[in-house]
Amino acid sequence: MLVLRDVQKTDLPGLKRLAAVLNTVNLPNNEETLSAIVDTSVKSFAGKVKNPFEREYLFVLEDVRNSLIIGTSMIIAQHGTFEAPHIYYEVSEREHYSASLSRHLRHKVLSIAYNYEGPTEVGGLVVDPPYRATPDKPGKQLSYGRFLFIAMHRRLFRPRVLAELLPPLMPDGRSLLWEACGKKFTGLTYQEADRLSRQNKEFIKELFPASDIYASLFPARVQKVLGEVGPQTRGVQRMLERIGFKYMERIDPFDGGPHFEADTADISLVRKFRTLKVADGDFDMEGDDVLVAVESDTGRNRFRSVRCQARLENTQAFLPARAKEVLDIQPGSKVSIIPFE
Repeated sequence: MLVLRDVQKTDLPGLKRLAAVLNTVNLPNNEETLSAIVDTSVKSFAGKVKNPFEREYLFVLEDVRNSLIIGTSMIIAQHGTFEAPHIYYEVSEREHYSASLSRHLRHKVLSIAYNYEGPTEVGGLVVDPPYRATPDKPGKQLSYGRFLFIAMHRRLFRPRVLAELLPPLMPDGRSLLWEACGKKFTGLTYQEADRLSRQNKEFIKELFPASDIYASLFPARVQKVLGEVGPQTRGVQRMLERIGFKYMERIDPFDGGPHFEADTADISLVRKFRTLKVADGDFDMEGDDVLVAVESDTGRNRFRSVRCQARLENTQAFLPARAKEVLDIQPGSKVSIIPFE
């Protein structure tokens, strides 16, 4: 059974192992950066970050059979503040016509934009390669678990949710858009710029051109990836669209990845959220495929969630014995539930 829970400082070695394998933008292979992410998350789950919109939550997925961390996902309560605005390119189309040449052209145009009271962002989803495409569906559990947590704490999050998806990248991890644009204006590599932007976005505002950029000036292969979803992220795109997200004609200014958004209240998983009590007796038959979560104000974990079969009747949830054992709950305990399928 896989357990989705809040990250602990003792998880740092497991995160370093995962980062060494993947070394992605979402999980950088840098101990200092990872330690800072973990520290912020621990304080956020404990409520020690007083402003709820400054909180950032890191979830880890653990295989309880071997105590191995096999994936992560994140929620950023508000992506975009006065100190660190949410920066993106608006993608639009301009038409030009010359009567003397009898020529009509359409151009894709990128306009830089800033949001200072941004949406909640879901991101940071990575899965250890050996666990991908397995029946347990760890990627889906990592993703859905975030919406379960948001549904449990609506007042802590913004009325809209953003998901930034990765576009196709070069084999060495570089971004085609960054090589064609961002690098020329900053002198930084894609990885350097991403790492710096986690603490400081001032350089983007000061060094990026304020005027519109005609994508026609880019090589054809760069134009092709603008707003496109990378092959490893298409499953995430389909999942987001199923639960209510739409492409907003906005892209990441670093790599050109598309921005998908939805009203929090319209996300199907949030609408189907239920709070029930654990029924007396075990359930060992085929039932509803669900994610079940419990919370605690004290102790090592503030949040724990598992996927299991359940029977939901009125105000009660009949759960398998193994799920109750892993979640450490008894009959009468309060649980939060969303559908998994």
